[in-house]
Amino acid sequence: MSGVRFMDGGESHGARLAGILEGLPAGLKVDSEFVNAELARRQGGYGRGGRMKIESDKVIFSSGVRFGETLGSPITLIVENKDWANWREKMSAEGEPCGEKVTNARPGHADLTGAAKYARSDVRDILERSSARETAMRVAAGAVCKIFLRECGIEISSEVLSVGGAVGEAEIKNIIDLAKSAGDTVGGIFEVEIRGVPAGLGSHIQWDKKLDAKFAAALMSIQAIKAVEIGEGFYNAMKFGSEVHDEIFIDAAGKIYRETNRAGGIEGGMTNGEPVILSAAMKPIPTLMKPLRTVDIATKKPATASKERSDTCAIWAAAVVGEAMAAIVTSDAVVEKFGGDALCDTLTNLKNYRARLQKEFGL
Repeated sequence: MSGVRFMDGGESHGARLAGILEGLPAGLKVDSEFVNAELARRQGGYGRGGRMKIESDKVIFSSGVRFGETLGSPITLIVENKDWANWREKMSAEGEPCGEKVTNARPGHADLTGAAKYARSDVRDILERSSARETAMRVAAGAVCKIFLRECGIEISSEVLSVGGAVGEAEIKNIIDLAKSAGDTVGGIFEVEIRGVPAGLGSHIQWDKKLDAKFAAALMSIQAIKAVEIGEGFYNAMKFGSEVHDEIFIDAAGKIYRETNRAGGIEGGMTNGEPVILSAAMKPIPTLMKPLRTVDIATKKPATASKERSDTCAIWAAAVVGEAMAAIVTSDAVVEKFGGDALCDTLTNLKNYRARLQKEFGL
């Protein structure tokens, strides 16, 4: 049974971003203001750059939604890029035409490898698509999936755990300020929590059916993410098995429960009924205002990396994108498991499944 599929298109300074979300059942009431609020969350956070002062992202539904309800057909979402006019007609903050050819590849970015792979002499042909601006569409699609999941009794949230090794608001702001004053950038770690997920989403039977693998791939696909953890993954690797695995208990009423959740809600590639806990580590953004050394791909001579308008820290935005990707993956698993071309059928199937798990296994 097919689930939810999502793909998007568009460049950072192109006219617009577009996405197609397919597989959600008909009859889901879509709140555009909620989607717009999620887009606004992506644009927030301490350490964000000048682009966020230009854009005020709003979603446009051009198919798949009528009178505020999904039709069961593919949903087409559009977010306009206000900076499109600036890129075409105005000068950049550095006083150069925004459309000027870029040949100084940035270390840590897709610039050099992308230009080589696609035989492009202008690095902008690569950086415009590889830019994290693309994640605005992921957040829009993820917001629609969040609306669907709420109908299923599933909620998703996130939290920034640390920035540059610092924890606590004062320490985090201080390290971001230090990085900004030095023309540098800083990364961090965020956590996504999914609550209300029934046991049994995903499967153990094939590698590409394992839900933890899908979550890991989804989070790793976010720009600048270099590590993903499920539960206490890295910490558990340093412990004995007796200190790691979540023991199973049963209460007087016959309900099965755990006292710990070190597995992060997933065992054997399947949800086990506990909250799903996902963490991701974001490297410092590779666009520095004090550029790193590189090579000019046109002259083949040493150079300093190109400067694009960028953030000092975008970890809060990455956390919102992480929520969105988790929502898309979870929605896919729910639709694959419970089917239903109409929302009422999906919810009936889910209700019956939850009842069976409670009756037969106390889950």
